[in-house]
Amino acid sequence: MSSFADFKALLALLPGVLMFIPMIAAAVQPSLPARRFWMLVQRLCVLAATVSLISLGLRFTTPAATSSAELVILPGLAVGLPGAWFGALVQCLGAVIAGFSSRYLDGERGQAGYAAALSAVLATVQLLTLADNWIVLIAAWAATGFALNRLLCFYGDRPFAVLAAHKKFLADRLADLCLIGAAWLAYRATGSFSISTLLHHAATDGVNIDLQLCALLLTLAVAIRTAMLPVHGWLIQVMEAPTPVSALLHAGVVNLGGFIVIRFAPLFDAAAPAHALLAAVGLATAVLAGFVSLTRISIKVRLAWSTLAQMGFMLLECGVGLYHMAALHLIGHSLYKAHAFLSSGAAVRQARLNAMREPWQPAAWSLALAPVLSVVLGIVLAHALASIAPPLAMRDWPVWWSLILALAWAPMLWVPSAGMTYSASARRIVLGGLLFACLLVLSFAGHAITLGAPSAPHALLGQIACAGMAVLYAGTALMQVPRGRQWLEPWRRRSYAGFYLDEAYTRLALRLWPAQLPVSGKSPKNQLGIKPGTAVPTARAGQTYKSLS
Repeated sequence: MSSFADFKALLALLPGVLMFIPMIAAAVQPSLPARRFWMLVQRLCVLAATVSLISLGLRFTTPAATSSAELVILPGLAVGLPGAWFGALVQCLGAVIAGFSSRYLDGERGQAGYAAALSAVLATVQLLTLADNWIVLIAAWAATGFALNRLLCFYGDRPFAVLAAHKKFLADRLADLCLIGAAWLAYRATGSFSISTLLHHAATDGVNIDLQLCALLLTLAVAIRTAMLPVHGWLIQVMEAPTPVSALLHAGVVNLGGFIVIRFAPLFDAAAPAHALLAAVGLATAVLAGFVSLTRISIKVRLAWSTLAQMGFMLLECGVGLYHMAALHLIGHSLYKAHAFLSSGAAVRQARLNAMREPWQPAAWSLALAPVLSVVLGIVLAHALASIAPPLAMRDWPVWWSLILALAWAPMLWVPSAGMTYSASARRIVLGGLLFACLLVLSFAGHAITLGAPSAPHALLGQIACAGMAVLYAGTALMQVPRGRQWLEPWRRRSYAGFYLDEAYTRLALRLWPAQLPVSGKSPKNQLGIKPGTAVPTARAGQTYKSLS
């Protein structure tokens, strides 16, 4: 390896090393004033983000054939192009969230511990993006979860925050078992814990029964870590944590599952059952969470359900073989969700402004016409763009993908049922069509970005995904008209309750491993229908806890 390659490899490791410094400082000087500690953390976060961006930029100083190749840093650590992109994304988000946290938590107790835990999350995520060994991967992902749990329990007197952290802890341990099983099966098949060796073996020699099972276990681990249904409850209840923690979780940590699937794309491409399971779990979560998000009023809870739907859609993209689109989706969703959570304080003012406007209901004819127009527009534009830009071959943009995007963006063509003349309705449809065209052009342009995530579309799974999106659009459209709402009222009630999936999971989790929850007027035991067991008063942080089983 050349000295320049060595420099690039070590530069990719530096952000993680920088993020370990605040943890050491918190251990050595626990009495350091909060303002000085935050100053240290913010400067290190900005430096880590800058270094990660430079590291990403240096990947493109070499020819395209070698820019996607992995650079070995140390045994078990290597940096590839997807890891460089995701590492830079998380470090940049971390710098923004650290600055926001220093203002948000001003005057709160435990700021040094919070900042150290935040740094630990950023350090372990960086390590995860560099993992080229199953042991490093499992350890880094587990360490990320442990550090995040400290942030989730920052307000230890809030029962739902403690319950969410407890449920996440149990889900993470189940995911760890799946990962350990996958690592053992991969070792049996390849004789090595190296991830690069596994992916090369899958791409060149195919997969045997051990690697088929390995891919299935990896799919289960990703589904659990990304809070797919029915283990999604902790992602919703984590709204009790500080807002910057919600932003870090929804914009960065929960997206690790999507990154892992993209990282293991050669294995999934060779393992059809795992591919199908990934698509099925993603589609079911995207559709059901999409329905639930339509019934929510709370801004943060609606954002949480939308994150769940977006993560389901991201796994669906991976399941149908569109890894490049999944990578673009991951980056865009992270940036949007970070902004949405960090600006959620302005939602109250926006809600008041919206309340001053008269709500409008889409016209029934526009609900039926919108998907037809969007499908025609999407297919025509996709073919036109593919002919103009030959490298963007239609092989990487199948027709069914145009249909999925058309159904997702069809609501932009809805027209209010009252107060609109024919000319005003036509103008609204034209403007919606222009916005649709702009989004499609941007999506096509995204194919020109080198992300190191080649696509391999799967026709049958893609057509099934298209049918699922049609069901989601039909349900959304029916909920816009009075008669449709009457038909869907039983479904809407179940949708508002999250189809009661989390209640069943919570009872099972607390039965297997009882949690110590703080006594509070907002205690979740009554809402979840959990009967308290023997009360065990325990002094912990000045609070009285009760054992729930």
